Amino acid sequence: MSADAVLYDVPGPRARRRALIGTVIASLAILGLLAVVFKRLNDQGQFSMELWGPLVDPSNENFELVWELLGKGLLATLTAAVLAIVFSLVIGTARMLLGRLERMPLIVVIELFRGLPVVVTIFYVYTLSQALNVDLGALGGQEGLWYVVIGLTLYNSVIIAEIVRAGVASLPRGQGEAGLAIGMTPRQAMRSVLLPQAFRTMLPALISQLVVVLKDTSLAALLGIYIELLRRGNIIALNLDNPIQTLFVVGLIFILINYSLSRLATWLERRLSRSRGGKAAMQEVEQAVPLT
Repeated sequence: MSADAVLYDVPGPRARRRALIGTVIASLAILGLLAVVFKRLNDQGQFSMELWGPLVDPSNENFELVWELLGKGLLATLTAAVLAIVFSLVIGTARMLLGRLERMPLIVVIELFRGLPVVVTIFYVYTLSQALNVDLGALGGQEGLWYVVIGLTLYNSVIIAEIVRAGVASLPRGQGEAGLAIGMTPRQAMRSVLLPQAFRTMLPALISQLVVVLKDTSLAALLGIYIELLRRGNIIALNLDNPIQTLFVVGLIFILINYSLSRLATWLERRLSRSRGGKAAMQEVEQAVPLT
């Protein structure tokens, strides 16, 4: 009996027929809804080149400027996302290197902010910095960058720490014991033996988390404190009076980037699995056939 059959009964001919009919009806309903939406948009002139031209027609006078601004917005989004994931990784790794008492203050602060929505965390960092007259602009980068980076870091550090912990826990127990046997301290064994191997294991999960961080950067547009891709798209749409067209392109850019990152994570996971499988098979062969 297969694993699927244990969870539920295999559908019979009548069940498959009903599922097929339901699928056809749902598909027709969706197509009908899309047709109505398409017709209404067409009646309102939303498919005219006057609105789409600045985005798709290189001969349009605004085409070059629009894509230059979108490029700056994309760069701002990627900058905030990469910085947030790097700092989250540093803090998440530090939790594994610190002792129990040493990491308690760090855990308390991170867990406190993790319980808040991301947009509230970013706004809280911004408000607190203004109240304390802390000039984060001295750190460099575009105005508002560090409010977003710190807010995202506070939220994602715990998630990254759990990914790191899971990567370390997936290693054979003998790896850490081997480090201790040659005279390493637990911290040295973690830094020199366990973490380098764990990073390779958890790389696909880290890339997947980067997708989440990348999408969360758009929350800064709601606060208006950082001009990233979505905020830049809103400004362009207000000037050209084509919000549907501009935000469609912005959404498409997000989809393409996130899909590429997801495919990269899947590829890395499969490649690492094959690599581990090949090494395990080689070890079995070496054990079965002693070298002479």
